[in-house]
Order: sequence, then structure tokens, then C-alpha cells
Amino acid sequence: MIKAAVVGGSGYTGAELLRLLFQHPQVRLTAVTSEQSAGRGVGQVFPSLQHQLSLVYEALDVAAISQKADFFFVALPSGSAMDPVAQLVEKGKKVVDLSADYRLREAQQYQTWYHQPHKHPSLLPRAVYGLPEIHREQIKKAQLVANPGCYPVTVILALLPILKNGLVDLNRPIMIDSKSGISGAGRSPALNYHFPEVQEGLVAYGLGGHRHIPEMEQELSGIANGTVKLTFTPHLVPMNRGILSTVYLSLHSSVETQALIDLYRDFYKAEPFVRVLDKGISPNPHHIRGSNLCQMGVAVDPRTGVTVLLSAIDNLVKGAAGQAVQNMNLMMGLEETLGLESAGIFP
Repeated sequence: MIKAAVVGGSGYTGAELLRLLFQHPQVRLTAVTSEQSAGRGVGQVFPSLQHQLSLVYEALDVAAISQKADFFFVALPSGSAMDPVAQLVEKGKKVVDLSADYRLREAQQYQTWYHQPHKHPSLLPRAVYGLPEIHREQIKKAQLVANPGCYPVTVILALLPILKNGLVDLNRPIMIDSKSGISGAGRSPALNYHFPEVQEGLVAYGLGGHRHIPEMEQELSGIANGTVKLTFTPHLVPMNRGILSTVYLSLHSSVETQALIDLYRDFYKAEPFVRVLDKGISPNPHHIRGSNLCQMGVAVDPRTGVTVLLSAIDNLVKGAAGQAVQNMNLMMGLEETLGLESAGIFP
């Protein structure tokens, strides 16, 4: 039985981690931290978990909590996770970091996009980017895994098969339109996420400068063995959870829709959490809510020749907590799907 702790367990991702880990047959939750909720029971903060978990939130003391668990999920905001992650690694613990602090391989890139210097640049080469569909074998051997951002999961999985097969014309634009539920903005109150502000609305944000761009370009460039540049526009939509990303690009030569679907199905046939849909069927995050699945659709516009890729996930599961548990399973030598087999919740 794995003794696991969640550092930063009072946000939406933290709650989802607690829910999934409670149900995991090989995990025993031994500690959970929160600065704001220290001294309160998990069930007081999240009534949905009040009959499952009797743990009490504690303030973070790395020396103390490191004695309570063997495996750590760090779900702190980017910038705040750097030191605790480094300290836990130094103590020999295995860690999945759900912040962005160890996703980028170059410290200068981190400073450019996150507007602060990286405190532990020597640790960056040791961190494995935690998307099993491209780094499974490295994750199995890793002590530190950097969980991907939610948007990058959808975009990288959508582009992976055709980049790997050299089909994409990288001299033409790759345009990405992503839409995310409100939970992706976190649990801290803010006017922009107040119900009257978002209900019946739709707004783009982070135009040309969203912080997920560098990790997407980093991973996609590695897959393509060349420089990949993206135009990425995320939108906030009035739903609780879920992401749908639509990617527009050009291929080197014309390919029919069914041929691309067949290529995608062959590429992902051994992947337990990727589902490629039939021709004419579009992914819908509503259908996979609560699951660790990624639904994918592929189409070619015969009039313009533009290839359209669609990718949907639950941002709190495959885009965060479920992905983290999938990585833990690999790091600990467990069956990759353990504790993650649940179907989506519908309606």
C-alpha cells in the first residue's frame, strides 16, 4: 500500500486528487495540506468527501509531512511549488508536481513566461514531462514528474500522430481554439468568475501570451524534430469543467478524413485513455466528465484542404488529477489504469 500525501489540497484539483486517491485500491492517504484551511477537516471544506475522508488539513511543514508519506502530489500554484518540490526530492521522495514549475526544460523560458527566476534550475533536467502517451518509459524511472497543463494535454494528443508521421506542413500556421470550463481558473474568488459575469457569456483571454504555449511548443517541437510555433487562443465558457480544443492546420498533401481517422486509431490503439471517434462525430467534454478519457475527432475540409482536429477532456481529471494518478501508477510500477477506470458521468 502506497502512503500518499497531497500538498495543496483545498482547490478544485486538490479535491479531485483526494476523490481519486480515496478510491484507489493501492493508496492510503496519510496527509493533506492547506494554509487557508489548516485545522479544518476535509469534509468541512468539501462536503462531497465528508463520509470518505477523516483527514484534517495541516499547514505545510516539509520536514514533518515527509515523515508521513512515500509519494507526494504537489498541487500548489506555480511559483509556490518550487521549494517544496525541491525539498521533497532532496529527501528521496517521489513527486508529481501539478504546477508549471518543472514543466519547462530551460530556466530562461520559465522566467520569460512566469516572470520570476527559477530557484532550482539544476532540478529541471531531472523532471520528466508527465504525458505517458509520449514519455511513458521515462515516467516509469522518474523521481520527479511535471504534470502537464490542461490545455496542453488536449493539444499535444491531438497533434501527436500526424507530427510523428511527418504529415504537417510546419511552414503554414497551426491555429488552436480552446474552450474551458470555469473550474480551470481555480477556486479563489474573483470578479471575472462571478456567476453573473460568466453565465451566458463567452470570453477569450491570454491572447498571444498564455502560459501554456511554451510547454506545448517544447513538447511538439521534440515530437516533430523541428521548430513548432502555435497561435493559441483559449476561451472561458460557462460550464463547470471540461475542455474542447480545435486545431486547424495544413498537411503536406491531401488526405481523406477516413484515412486520418484510421491513422489515429492505429496510433492510439494501445493507449487506455484515448478514444478516436467515428467520422462526423465531434468530441464533447460533457460526455467524459469525471473520467480520465480524452475523446478525439478528425476531419478534413474538402473545400479548403484544412485539417481539423478536435480533442476533449475533463480539465480536472485527464487535465490534472487523473493524469497525476496515472503518472503515479507508472512511477510505482502499478497497472497504469488502476483507480482510473470510471466512465464519464452523464448527464
